[in-house]
Amino acid sequence: MKDVRITHIGGPTVLIEVHGWRLLTDPTFDAPGRRYAFGWGTSSRKLTGPAIAAGALDPIDAVLLTHDHHADNLDDAGRALLPTAGTVVTTATGARRLGNARGLTPWATTRLDAPGRPSIEITATPCRHGPPLSRSITGDVIGFALHWDGQDHGALWISGDTVLYDGVREVAGRVEVDLALLHLGGVRFPITGPLRYTMTAADAVELCRHLRPRTVIPVHYEGWQHFHQGRTSVEPVFAAAPDVRGLVRWLPLGVGTAL
Repeated sequence: MKDVRITHIGGPTVLIEVHGWRLLTDPTFDAPGRRYAFGWGTSSRKLTGPAIAAGALDPIDAVLLTHDHHADNLDDAGRALLPTAGTVVTTATGARRLGNARGLTPWATTRLDAPGRPSIEITATPCRHGPPLSRSITGDVIGFALHWDGQDHGALWISGDTVLYDGVREVAGRVEVDLALLHLGGVRFPITGPLRYTMTAADAVELCRHLRPRTVIPVHYEGWQHFHQGRTSVEPVFAAAPDVRGLVRWLPLGVGTAL
């Protein structure tokens, strides 16, 4: 994907720079050490801080917030950043909670427009943040497919926090994906045993075989106690899949990478 610069700040937090736009995903900028409750007896401790402090960022044009109700996707410092962003795009339920935000349901779209820049069309894509029938407990989550004029090989897609299920597989049939930011981590909690709340490396391999993206960037795999598959667990699974391993790029934290 040409003319795109990606900076992985930590966890799910990524700065996307394209044609003058500065887009930030799931802002998490709190210091490490604190334990956060996620509801229904689940909790987790933040283990590492962001590679770039919120105050060190230049102005943000839009925040793409997959969901607002879990601190590993929006913590206190990230929430404080939202009013400084030009636009916040999130779930319909999250927009009602936040107030000044654009809310999307799966497959709904909105646009970012500004003089002298190409418009960016943002399409919400489905997520299920846990096992079947868990949505009433884990809440609404969306991913984002970004389209703009001049893309040669398809969209930039942010999976959001999701397990692999038919709604995510549907993306492969509806969106041509060039660059995929995949939220991994194989999230589990002691109180719910083996149940998973985000994709594992094996899930990512299967999904990539459906999507056929040109580039895959893993995110949401480090920095929190409830992330059970870090890079050392994910890399061997990708390496064992010859049709996928060549697609994967691990970005150094805090360093902008041109793609």
